[in-house]
Amino acid sequence: MEKKDLLDIGHFSDFLKPAQIIHDLKSRDKVEAIEELLDILAKQKLIRNRKLILTRLIDRENLVSTALGEGIAVPHARVNTGGTIAIAVGRSSAGIDFEAVDKKPVRLIILIVWNPQLPGLFNHLFAGLASFLHRPEYRERIFAAKDKAELYEILSEIELRLPQEDRIVSRASLLGKLQEIEIKRKKAPKAQQKVLQAQATLIREELDEALLLRFDKFMARYGFAVAEVEDGACKSCNISVSTEMSSAIEGTNDIYVCENCGKYLVAAKKKKK
Repeated sequence: MEKKDLLDIGHFSDFLKPAQIIHDLKSRDKVEAIEELLDILAKQKLIRNRKLILTRLIDRENLVSTALGEGIAVPHARVNTGGTIAIAVGRSSAGIDFEAVDKKPVRLIILIVWNPQLPGLFNHLFAGLASFLHRPEYRERIFAAKDKAELYEILSEIELRLPQEDRIVSRASLLGKLQEIEIKRKKAPKAQQKVLQAQATLIREELDEALLLRFDKFMARYGFAVAEVEDGACKSCNISVSTEMSSAIEGTNDIYVCENCGKYLVAAKKKKK
Protein backbone atom coordinates (compact mmCIF):
# COMPACT_ATOMS: atom_id res chain seq x y z
CA MET A 1 0.00 0.00 0.00
CA GLU A 2 1.39 3.40 -1.00
CA LYS A 3 2.09 5.94 1.72
CA LYS A 4 -0.04 8.52 -0.08
CA ASP A 5 -3.04 6.24 0.36
CA LEU A 6 -2.89 6.18 4.17
CA LEU A 7 -5.06 9.26 4.66
CA ASP A 8 -7.79 7.66 2.54
CA ILE A 9 -8.02 4.49 4.67
CA GLY A 10 -11.39 4.22 6.32
CA HIS A 11 -11.71 0.70 7.73
CA PHE A 12 -9.63 -1.92 9.51
CA SER A 13 -10.29 -4.33 6.64
CA ASP A 14 -7.98 -2.22 4.45
CA PHE A 15 -5.15 -3.86 6.41
CA LEU A 16 -6.79 -7.14 7.39
CA LYS A 17 -7.78 -10.01 5.12
CA PRO A 18 -9.48 -13.33 6.08
CA ALA A 19 -6.20 -15.22 5.60
CA GLN A 20 -4.68 -13.17 8.43
CA ILE A 21 -7.25 -14.39 10.98
CA ILE A 22 -7.15 -17.46 13.23
CA HIS A 23 -10.63 -18.13 14.57
CA ASP A 24 -9.52 -20.54 17.32
CA LEU A 25 -5.92 -20.22 18.50
CA LYS A 26 -4.28 -23.46 19.57
CA SER A 27 -1.79 -21.67 21.85
CA ARG A 28 -2.32 -21.52 25.61
CA ASP A 29 0.27 -18.88 26.57
CA LYS A 30 1.03 -15.46 25.11
CA VAL A 31 4.44 -16.21 23.61
CA GLU A 32 3.08 -19.22 21.74
CA ALA A 33 0.08 -17.17 20.60
CA ILE A 34 2.33 -14.41 19.25
CA GLU A 35 4.39 -17.03 17.40
CA GLU A 36 1.24 -18.62 15.97
CA LEU A 37 0.12 -15.26 14.59
CA LEU A 38 3.58 -14.49 13.20
CA ASP A 39 3.48 -17.82 11.35
CA ILE A 40 0.33 -16.62 9.58
CA LEU A 41 2.01 -13.36 8.54
CA ALA A 42 5.10 -15.24 7.35
CA LYS A 43 2.94 -17.65 5.35
CA GLN A 44 1.21 -14.70 3.68
CA LYS A 45 4.66 -13.16 3.03
CA LEU A 46 3.68 -10.02 4.92
CA ILE A 47 6.78 -10.04 7.12
CA ARG A 48 10.44 -10.90 6.87
CA ASN A 49 12.96 -11.32 9.68
CA ARG A 50 10.47 -13.31 11.76
CA LYS A 51 13.05 -13.93 14.52
CA LEU A 52 13.82 -10.21 14.89
CA ILE A 53 10.14 -9.29 14.97
CA LEU A 54 9.40 -11.96 17.58
CA THR A 55 12.21 -10.63 19.77
CA ARG A 56 10.89 -7.08 19.52
CA LEU A 57 7.34 -8.16 20.29
CA ILE A 58 8.43 -10.09 23.38
CA ASP A 59 10.71 -7.26 24.55
CA ARG A 60 7.80 -4.86 24.24
CA GLU A 61 5.46 -7.26 26.03
CA ASN A 62 7.92 -7.70 28.91
CA LEU A 63 8.19 -3.92 29.31
CA VAL A 64 4.45 -3.27 29.72
CA SER A 65 1.66 -5.72 28.95
CA THR A 66 -0.22 -4.89 25.75
CA ALA A 67 -3.48 -6.23 27.21
CA LEU A 68 -6.13 -3.51 27.07
CA GLY A 69 -8.44 -5.25 29.52
CA GLU A 70 -11.84 -6.84 28.92
CA GLY A 71 -10.27 -9.78 27.07
CA ILE A 72 -8.36 -7.80 24.41
CA ALA A 73 -4.60 -7.56 23.72
CA VAL A 74 -2.74 -5.66 21.00
CA PRO A 75 0.89 -6.88 20.90
CA HIS A 76 2.87 -4.66 18.54
CA ALA A 77 6.30 -3.64 17.36
CA ARG A 78 7.75 -0.99 15.09
CA VAL A 79 9.91 -3.05 12.74
CA ASN A 80 10.47 -2.87 9.00
CA THR A 81 8.09 -5.45 7.55
CA GLY A 82 9.16 -4.79 4.01
CA GLY A 83 5.85 -3.02 3.44
CA THR A 84 3.63 -0.58 5.33
CA ILE A 85 2.01 -2.69 8.02
CA ALA A 86 1.24 -6.30 8.87
CA ILE A 87 -1.70 -7.39 11.02
CA ALA A 88 -2.87 -10.77 12.27
CA VAL A 89 -5.85 -11.49 14.51
CA GLY A 90 -6.39 -14.51 16.72
CA ARG A 91 -9.41 -15.48 18.82
CA SER A 92 -9.03 -17.82 21.79
CA SER A 93 -12.00 -19.72 23.16
CA ALA A 94 -10.18 -20.73 26.35
CA GLY A 95 -8.50 -17.37 26.95
CA ILE A 96 -4.77 -16.60 27.40
CA ASP A 97 -3.00 -14.96 30.33
CA PHE A 98 -1.51 -11.64 29.15
CA GLU A 99 -0.99 -10.22 32.66
CA ALA A 100 -3.82 -7.78 32.07
CA VAL A 101 -4.50 -5.11 34.68
CA ASP A 102 -8.04 -6.40 35.14
CA LYS A 103 -6.70 -9.99 35.44
CA LYS A 104 -9.10 -11.19 32.74
CA PRO A 105 -7.80 -13.76 30.22
CA VAL A 106 -7.35 -12.45 26.68
CA ARG A 107 -9.75 -13.83 24.11
CA LEU A 108 -8.88 -11.61 21.15
CA ILE A 109 -5.31 -10.80 20.07
CA ILE A 110 -4.62 -8.18 17.41
CA LEU A 111 -0.93 -8.32 16.45
CA ILE A 112 0.43 -5.27 14.62
CA VAL A 113 3.86 -4.73 13.06
CA TRP A 114 4.40 -1.43 11.27
CA ASN A 115 7.11 0.36 9.30
CA PRO A 116 9.51 2.62 11.29
CA GLN A 117 9.10 5.29 8.60
CA LEU A 118 5.45 5.73 9.62
CA PRO A 119 5.55 6.63 13.35
CA GLY A 120 1.98 7.97 13.45
CA LEU A 121 0.36 4.95 11.82
CA PHE A 122 -0.05 2.91 15.00
CA ASN A 123 -1.92 5.71 16.78
CA HIS A 124 -4.16 6.03 13.72
CA LEU A 125 -5.02 2.33 13.97
CA PHE A 126 -5.22 2.27 17.76
CA ALA A 127 -7.72 5.14 17.84
CA GLY A 128 -10.19 3.19 15.73
CA LEU A 129 -9.59 -0.08 17.56
CA ALA A 130 -9.98 1.48 21.01
CA SER A 131 -13.23 3.22 20.08
CA PHE A 132 -14.72 0.01 18.68
CA LEU A 133 -13.47 -2.46 21.29
CA HIS A 134 -14.44 -0.20 24.20
CA ARG A 135 -18.09 -1.05 23.56
CA PRO A 136 -19.28 -4.24 25.32
CA GLU A 137 -21.73 -5.13 22.56
CA TYR A 138 -18.96 -5.30 19.95
CA ARG A 139 -16.66 -7.34 22.17
CA GLU A 140 -19.42 -9.87 22.80
CA ARG A 141 -20.06 -10.19 19.08
CA ILE A 142 -16.37 -10.85 18.50
CA PHE A 143 -16.11 -13.43 21.26
CA ALA A 144 -19.26 -15.19 20.02
CA ALA A 145 -18.21 -15.28 16.34
CA LYS A 146 -18.87 -18.80 15.03
CA ASP A 147 -16.20 -18.87 12.33
CA LYS A 148 -13.47 -16.88 10.57
CA ALA A 149 -15.90 -15.33 8.09
CA GLU A 150 -18.13 -13.94 10.83
CA LEU A 151 -15.16 -12.66 12.80
CA TYR A 152 -13.78 -10.92 9.71
CA GLU A 153 -17.16 -9.34 8.99
CA ILE A 154 -17.35 -7.88 12.51
CA LEU A 155 -13.77 -6.56 12.47
CA SER A 156 -14.40 -4.98 9.06
CA GLU A 157 -16.84 -2.59 10.76
CA ILE A 158 -13.99 -0.88 12.62
CA GLU A 159 -13.48 2.63 11.27
CA LEU A 160 -10.05 4.21 11.42
CA ARG A 161 -9.55 7.82 12.43
CA LEU A 162 -6.81 10.13 13.62
CA PRO A 163 -6.58 10.77 17.38
CA GLN A 164 -8.24 13.92 18.67
CA GLU A 165 -5.84 16.68 19.72
CA ASP A 166 -7.24 16.96 23.25
CA ARG A 167 -7.12 13.25 23.93
CA ILE A 168 -3.91 11.64 22.71
CA VAL A 169 -4.54 8.00 21.98
CA SER A 170 -1.63 6.00 23.31
CA ARG A 171 -0.90 3.69 26.18
CA ALA A 172 -0.86 5.85 29.30
CA SER A 173 0.93 3.07 31.18
CA LEU A 174 3.64 3.13 28.50
CA LEU A 175 4.30 6.85 28.96
CA GLY A 176 4.36 6.35 32.72
CA LYS A 177 6.91 3.57 32.23
CA LEU A 178 9.06 5.88 30.11
CA GLN A 179 9.08 8.42 32.93
CA GLU A 180 10.07 5.71 35.39
CA ILE A 181 12.97 4.65 33.14
CA GLU A 182 14.19 8.22 32.56
CA ILE A 183 14.25 8.88 36.29
CA LYS A 184 16.21 5.67 36.88
CA ARG A 185 18.72 6.62 34.19
CA LYS A 186 19.72 9.74 36.12
CA LYS A 187 20.84 7.66 39.10
CA ALA A 188 21.80 4.34 37.50
CA PRO A 189 25.44 3.19 37.31
CA LYS A 190 27.10 3.03 33.91
CA ALA A 191 26.61 -0.74 33.71
CA GLN A 192 22.81 -0.32 33.71
CA GLN A 193 22.63 2.63 31.33
CA LYS A 194 22.69 0.52 28.15
CA VAL A 195 19.72 -1.62 29.24
CA LEU A 196 17.68 1.39 30.36
CA GLN A 197 18.48 3.25 27.13
CA ALA A 198 17.30 0.27 25.07
CA GLN A 199 14.02 0.14 27.02
CA ALA A 200 13.48 3.88 26.61
CA THR A 201 14.15 3.66 22.87
CA LEU A 202 11.65 0.82 22.51
CA ILE A 203 8.93 2.97 24.05
CA ARG A 204 9.83 6.14 22.17
CA GLU A 205 9.63 4.37 18.82
CA GLU A 206 5.86 3.94 19.11
CA LEU A 207 4.94 7.33 20.56
CA ASP A 208 4.15 10.39 18.46
CA GLU A 209 6.80 13.07 18.14
CA ALA A 210 4.50 15.80 19.48
CA LEU A 211 3.77 13.76 22.59
CA LEU A 212 7.48 13.11 23.21
CA LEU A 213 8.45 16.75 22.69
CA ARG A 214 6.00 17.78 25.41
CA PHE A 215 7.15 14.90 27.62
CA ASP A 216 10.86 15.82 27.29
CA LYS A 217 10.12 19.50 27.92
CA PHE A 218 8.40 18.74 31.23
CA MET A 219 11.06 16.20 32.24
CA ALA A 220 13.81 18.77 31.68
CA ARG A 221 11.99 21.54 33.54
CA TYR A 222 10.31 19.69 36.41
CA GLY A 223 11.86 16.23 36.53
CA PHE A 224 8.55 14.54 35.68
CA ALA A 225 5.86 14.82 33.02
CA VAL A 226 3.23 12.27 34.05
CA ALA A 227 1.04 12.72 37.11
CA GLU A 228 -1.45 10.36 38.70
CA VAL A 229 -5.06 11.29 39.39
CA GLU A 230 -5.97 10.27 42.92
CA ASP A 231 -9.24 11.06 44.70
CA GLY A 232 -10.25 13.19 41.73
CA ALA A 233 -7.19 15.48 41.82
CA CYS A 234 -3.95 15.82 39.84
CA LYS A 235 -1.09 14.85 42.19
CA SER A 236 1.20 17.35 40.43
CA CYS A 237 -0.75 20.53 41.18
CA ASN A 238 -3.38 19.17 43.63
CA ILE A 239 -6.14 20.77 41.57
CA SER A 240 -9.33 18.75 41.10
CA VAL A 241 -10.08 17.50 37.61
CA SER A 242 -13.62 17.22 36.30
CA THR A 243 -15.63 14.24 37.45
CA GLU A 244 -16.12 13.22 33.82
CA MET A 245 -12.37 13.27 33.11
CA SER A 246 -11.53 11.48 36.35
CA SER A 247 -13.93 8.66 35.48
CA ALA A 248 -12.62 8.47 31.91
CA ILE A 249 -8.99 8.24 33.08
CA GLU A 250 -9.86 5.46 35.50
CA GLY A 251 -11.38 3.31 32.78
CA THR A 252 -8.95 3.79 29.90
CA ASN A 253 -5.33 3.65 28.79
CA ASP A 254 -5.64 6.89 26.84
CA ILE A 255 -3.63 9.90 27.95
CA TYR A 256 -5.31 13.05 29.22
CA VAL A 257 -3.74 16.42 30.06
CA CYS A 258 -4.27 18.40 33.27
CA GLU A 259 -5.98 21.68 32.37
CA ASN A 260 -4.12 23.44 35.21
CA CYS A 261 -0.47 22.29 35.13
CA GLY A 262 -0.35 20.63 31.72
CA LYS A 263 1.06 17.29 32.93
CA TYR A 264 -0.07 14.06 31.34
CA LEU A 265 -2.62 12.37 33.56
CA VAL A 266 -2.90 8.66 34.32
CA ALA A 267 -4.94 6.66 36.81
CA ALA A 268 -3.27 6.17 40.19
CA LYS A 269 -1.79 2.74 40.78
CA LYS A 270 -3.99 0.63 43.00
CA LYS A 271 -2.49 0.21 46.44
CA LYS A 272 -1.73 -3.32 47.55
CA LYS A 273 -3.82 -4.50 50.44
